[in-house]
Amino acid sequence: MEKNWKLSPSDFAFLWEECTRCFYLKVAMGFRRPRTPMPKVFNRIDSIMKEHFKGKNSAAISPALPPGVVEHAERWVESRPISLPGRSSTCFIRGKFDTAIRFEERSYGVVDFKTAGSNAAHVALYGRQLHAYAYALENPAPGRLSLAPVSRLGLLCVEPVNMVNMEDGSSVYRTEVHWIECPRDDSEFLKFLDGILEILERPDPPAASPTCPWCRYRDAARRTAL
Repeated sequence: MEKNWKLSPSDFAFLWEECTRCFYLKVAMGFRRPRTPMPKVFNRIDSIMKEHFKGKNSAAISPALPPGVVEHAERWVESRPISLPGRSSTCFIRGKFDTAIRFEERSYGVVDFKTAGSNAAHVALYGRQLHAYAYALENPAPGRLSLAPVSRLGLLCVEPVNMVNMEDGSSVYRTEVHWIECPRDDSEFLKFLDGILEILERPDPPAASPTCPWCRYRDAARRTAL
């Protein structure tokens, strides 16, 4: 039977890069890694950043961006099924992006907020996630959010650098904010999805990554049970 795999953009960074076996087990078999709690402070910082930029001019994110307004914060997207040549199965994208910008030139930008220093390596790590949101927005499933075309993708990296004491006795963190543009390359993104389908269409999971702690734990537990 042909499958239509649900893919979460948030898995395209760390889960896929760390272990394709864990990725297979989650998507194909519903067997997830144990959930690692996110410290509450990071969720709070993320919420503050989104609220701070909501409704502001795009120049508040980066002067390099075309004129526009920041809107559509934290919206769910879902694509229609994606068919790739030579594949017996299809896939669709479902996830929630951080923020979108509506440009005056009648296009959109998708922004991902990161509490981290500026690093060019982030483009490779998080670019697939941004491409997934862009694809879903331009090719939405019926009734899902549609924003097209998406002309810009990027990361807004916010890094605390020091603390400042205020006159009222409170303290604030001073931050450095960096915009990292992610060039759009749909052909490379579809090639990435093809690699995912190649893994998911296998009858059995791929070999465990030698550096994956969860696979080592599962294998050790299995040997102990025997």
